[in-house]
Amino acid sequence: MKNFLQILGIILFVSCANKKENATTVVKVNQETISKHIERLASDEFLGRKPFTEGEKLTVNYLKNEFEKLGLSPGNGNSYFQDVPMVEITGAPSEHMVISGKNKKINLDYLKDFVATTNKAVIDVSLDNSELVFAGYGIVAPEYGWNDYEGVDWKGKTAVVLINDPGFKSGDSTLFKGNEMTYYGRWTYKYEEAARQGAAGVIIVHDTEPASYGWNVIESSWTGARLTIASELPKLEVESWISGESAQKMFDASAMKGQDYKSLSRTKDFKPTPLGLNVSVSVKNEIKKDVSKNVVAMIPGTEKKDEVIIYSAHWDHLGVGKPIDGDSIYNGAIDNASGTAGLLAIAEALKKGEATKRSIVFIALTGEEQGLLGSAYYAEHPIFDPKKSVVNINMDALASPGKMKDLTITGYGHSEMDEYAKAEALKQDRYIIPDPEAEKGYFFRSDHFNFAKIGIPALYASGTYEGFDKSIEEVKELSTYYNINNYHQVSDEYNAETTELSGVQLDLQLFYNIGLKLANEDYFPKWYDGSEFKAARE
Repeated sequence: MKNFLQILGIILFVSCANKKENATTVVKVNQETISKHIERLASDEFLGRKPFTEGEKLTVNYLKNEFEKLGLSPGNGNSYFQDVPMVEITGAPSEHMVISGKNKKINLDYLKDFVATTNKAVIDVSLDNSELVFAGYGIVAPEYGWNDYEGVDWKGKTAVVLINDPGFKSGDSTLFKGNEMTYYGRWTYKYEEAARQGAAGVIIVHDTEPASYGWNVIESSWTGARLTIASELPKLEVESWISGESAQKMFDASAMKGQDYKSLSRTKDFKPTPLGLNVSVSVKNEIKKDVSKNVVAMIPGTEKKDEVIIYSAHWDHLGVGKPIDGDSIYNGAIDNASGTAGLLAIAEALKKGEATKRSIVFIALTGEEQGLLGSAYYAEHPIFDPKKSVVNINMDALASPGKMKDLTITGYGHSEMDEYAKAEALKQDRYIIPDPEAEKGYFFRSDHFNFAKIGIPALYASGTYEGFDKSIEEVKELSTYYNINNYHQVSDEYNAETTELSGVQLDLQLFYNIGLKLANEDYFPKWYDGSEFKAARE
């Protein structure tokens, strides 16, 4: 009997040890799965995957069916879909923006000198002799002791603000984040904050270096039909930009003539300053309302089902456009059939392993190309409690010319996700680096940003700098070629014979490893002190 009990004890010990080992068994993310889904999603069959088109129907149903085949549960109650109400607004601004004051009048020409839009779903919007007040960088940041709107009743007024934030090119690394752009520097924030303050409109002063793009981008991006989500958040009557040259004319005609308005805006004691000028401009809109869809699936946890790890990628691209050399379909193989395929490949790998303590959620988001709309809607209408959403791991435009030595983290220094990424990168004999172009604000230009806004620590990373088999110079040359020739072009297509996916697989394996580790922990990664997203979590 004693021997029997000893043997039984050994059997139970081995059984428990095996069970514990299996719970953290790492499954290899399948490169063939990645290839198969990129090839299909980037095929002409899906018509460029644009919201509100037949391409959307084909895409979201394909994703739903693939999640079902893998055995994932619906992620939104009994549904794999989250409806995202959108509004398509096609605005026709007035030919001129008129800036006037005492015996002064400046006529600015549409496109050449200014652009004007609105997110208000009404036929006519306008600013009629709205008082202009210079509001510096248009920032309210309590953690920096900063308020550019303080002391003014903004109702009916239009704020004139600078792009980027006070730290840029200040020479002071402690002023905001120095050259690294914070969210306070993004044009989206400028409009949001002015609306919260009750202003009627905003004029952003364009400057190529702090914006990181020229006036030609403003001309092309703020014209034609624009999609926005139906939202209860406050909205401005008119959102606008003016060129740097036009802004100088305005300041020369104002009560601030001769003052260095840029330097003044960098000081904490800056106060909003009336310019002694008014602005008039109008926009006439055509409005179309429709509903797009986020696709949501999940693997329920065994112990902490309400605590979730969220993987995300946007499924949409640009659809069908003007033919170029006979091709009119913007297939978006890299942007972002790659990330969407990554969702499915990671889901497949996780389903092959043991169940995890926490739940794991996969969200394929709509409308990223139109302004992060699917993730913005999710942030306003989260399916899973943000306070119990452990992290977001976002995948967008995964591409590399082979396995990469680096893991470049966009938004490095924001949260403890840096440490999780570093630990897994070391296991792959890789190193991590911050985004070398942090001043361009890429952290705010993909869907992870909207998860961060509601306090969920987010990881957005990939190998982009140095390959195991390719030099830094070779990698940069290939990246530059893509950005110039293929980004948002009909040529972003997939060729199974020539496309290298070993580096994409390595990145996805790292994302899988991080998610698996977090899904079996009790810990919630934290935002670092100084991150503008920390307050939302707390």
